[in-house]
Amino acid sequence: MNCASTVRVTWAIAYAVACLACRDAAAAESASKPQTHTITIEAMQFQPASLTVHRGDRIVWRNTDLVPHTATARGTFDSGSIAPGASWAYVAEKAGALSYVCTFHPTMKATLAVQ
Repeated sequence: MNCASTVRVTWAIAYAVACLACRDAAAAESASKPQTHTITIEAMQFQPASLTVHRGDRIVWRNTDLVPHTATARGTFDSGSIAPGASWAYVAEKAGALSYVCTFHPTMKATLAVQ
């Protein structure tokens, strides 16, 4: 291998390492930024029925059903009545598993896991 080839290979390796470092830094930055998650209330169900989020993430409950609902985790959050077509948001601040219900329709149950 001549000197010019060695220089090209060295630059190619350096460039590849720099690209990997930038990609990893970008992935770490996006992972640490709070995300917004949507739970749809439809057909008398919370969808998804189980959701895992990180502390600082925002969770939005959007009621697309024909009747009002709540999202209530006793002692942690209570949306109050969410009218049809309306939404309510909560920012997860404490790690743990939360079971929540619609207080108007207690058979509507779901879980929110906060990491």
